[in-house]
Amino acid sequence: MRAFPLSSGTLLSRAVAAPEPGSPSVGDLTLTLSPPEVRLLKVLKSSPSGKAVPEEEVAQRSELSPDATRGGLERLRSKRLTVLEERSEERWTLTSLGNSVVKDGLPERRVLTVLAAKGPLAPSEIPDAALPVAIRPEEVTIAIGPLRRQGRIVMGEKLSVVIEYLGNALELEGALQTLAAGGTVSEDKVLKELARRGVLSRSPERHRAWKLSPEGLALPLEETSTSLGAITPSLLKSRAWAKGSFRPYDVRAQVPHLGGSRRHLYREWLRQVEEVLVGLGFEEFRGPLVELEFYNNDLLFMPQEHPARSMHDMFFVEGVEGHGLPPRLLRSVAAVHEGRALPRQGAPLSSGWQTPYGEEVARRVVLRSQTTAATMRYLASHPKPPFRMYSLDAVFRYDQLDATHLIQFDQCEGAVGKSGLTFRHLLGLLTQFAKALGIPEVKFQPTYFPFTEPSVQGFVRHPTLGWVEMMPGGMFRPEVLRPLGIKVPVAAWGIGIGRLAMVALGLSDIRDLFMDDLPRLSKARV
Repeated sequence: MRAFPLSSGTLLSRAVAAPEPGSPSVGDLTLTLSPPEVRLLKVLKSSPSGKAVPEEEVAQRSELSPDATRGGLERLRSKRLTVLEERSEERWTLTSLGNSVVKDGLPERRVLTVLAAKGPLAPSEIPDAALPVAIRPEEVTIAIGPLRRQGRIVMGEKLSVVIEYLGNALELEGALQTLAAGGTVSEDKVLKELARRGVLSRSPERHRAWKLSPEGLALPLEETSTSLGAITPSLLKSRAWAKGSFRPYDVRAQVPHLGGSRRHLYREWLRQVEEVLVGLGFEEFRGPLVELEFYNNDLLFMPQEHPARSMHDMFFVEGVEGHGLPPRLLRSVAAVHEGRALPRQGAPLSSGWQTPYGEEVARRVVLRSQTTAATMRYLASHPKPPFRMYSLDAVFRYDQLDATHLIQFDQCEGAVGKSGLTFRHLLGLLTQFAKALGIPEVKFQPTYFPFTEPSVQGFVRHPTLGWVEMMPGGMFRPEVLRPLGIKVPVAAWGIGIGRLAMVALGLSDIRDLFMDDLPRLSKARV
């Protein structure tokens, strides 16, 4: 067993093969280099005065591929034999429009040419007079401002050129010619103006150069021994491994960080949400993503011909016919919508919507716009209280994408039904649910939903977006519950769980919930 002193002053011991006689060393650590590494070191050693050599030149002189060169130099750096000098700079290149401008001239030059040939012209007359030089109307707009600022034209009722300036070079012409010839332009203002016009494009460019470290300069390459590296099938078949020795590991070499696999940040947070709900005694229920309007809207006492349905801009599925509606429940829902009494009931629950109920509308197929559709399916199959259910799943709405809206997003639906349940229980449950997820600030305000009364909208404070609505809820109306055979109060909610996750996870854009930035995700914790 042999101990190697590290730069931090600690000791790390490991078993190594005995070094071959004459092997080079750095400090008390014996190095064994591969043939490609030796070639790279010799290239760097031949550089005059230890000057850094560009990586491309190292690859060319060592006759190694770019990938093999980069990998070998990085390994040598891990052994403290090479030093990397890296710098970044912006590279400006002409766009296709820029090449056209170099060929045909700047819009300013072409406008001056037209004015010099035709005399004073109104701006609207220039395009017709400019056919020989193919000037476009938008180029006239681009050219007039700079020409006026430079005193090259006079603008009254008509534009006229100042003759003494006609032959002088324009401000941007020299820069364009220089760039077209492969030169560089240092004036930042000129470059930005050309980029604004779409003539130039900017891209970052990295330059990597390598040189030997003090240890690399002192390394006696003439005494370097060639040792075996990776074990390959050919090495095993030829038994060449028995005739040589393997390169030892350098215990000081940096190794890549390997993180174990784990759930995505957002999925892990959703799992914790479900743990909270299950801990509160809720039962999970999942419904289909492709749903009938009957469960998505009709069971919720949303009128078939009413503007209230515009609150849910749904995606309709064409070419699919809905089926499987329970006839008995369908008749009850139709009676409620039309203001008729339910079967075996003496009086109607309300006047309804005073419009005929259409079964063909109920059978229309949509992408589910709310997880309340899953709640309706659950209540239809579990009408006997008490019950506590939740559904955490995807819904679809035609929204404009922004920091708080997605076309597909997750909702957390919940319903509680038992005797004696009140609206205050609902507010307390929503508040405690938010606090259990680490969100202390919640406020409520009255709102309207066709299927709940009273109804509430819950707001949660986001550190940068302010108060964001995400916790709608209320007490289901009798018109929703009685067709299902439920006679106890039922409190329900449909939380925009993605927005709640933004607050809990410290995100300012809901689209970041689905990010695939591995370095960022590896540092994030729920």
